[in-house]
Amino acid sequence: MLVRDVLRTKTTGVISIGSEAKVEDAVARLVQNNIGSLPIVDPQGRLIGVLSERDVLRGLHQRGESFAKAAVGDVMTTNPVTCAPDDDVNDVMGQMSERHIAKVPVLNDGRLVGIISVGDVIKVQYESLHSEHQHLMTYIHGSY
Repeated sequence: MLVRDVLRTKTTGVISIGSEAKVEDAVARLVQNNIGSLPIVDPQGRLIGVLSERDVLRGLHQRGESFAKAAVGDVMTTNPVTCAPDDDVNDVMGQMSERHIAKVPVLNDGRLVGIISVGDVIKVQYESLHSEHQHLMTYIHGSY
C-alpha cells in the first residue's frame, strides 16, 4: 500500500500556518481542528517545519508565558521527517516507529500535499484486513 492510498481516505484538507504567525495562533489552530501537529509552510506552499504538541509543551516549560508570543518560525521543528505519495506505507510506519513520531507530512515536488498519521494508517490497514476477511469468509462458506 502506498501513502497516496492513505491520503485518498482522508476527508479534510491540509491545515497549515505560516512561520510569521504567533505560537498562540498556532495553538488555537491545533485546538480548533483537533490535531496534534501543524505544518509550517512558506508562501509557495513548501514545508519549512512543523509545530507539534510536544514542541508547545517544551516551549512553555522552558520559556513560560512569553512562549505564546514567539513567532512559530523561531520555535518550530525544522527538517521534519517527510514522505512522498509513492512511498510504501510500511516504510513510513517504520520511520514513525523508529523516530517516535505520530504524523508525517507528505510532499510532492517539495509542496505539502497532506499529512498521514499512525491513526490514518491503522484505519486503512484495518479496513483492508476486514474486507479481505469478508472475502475469505464468503469464499469459504459460499455466498448466500
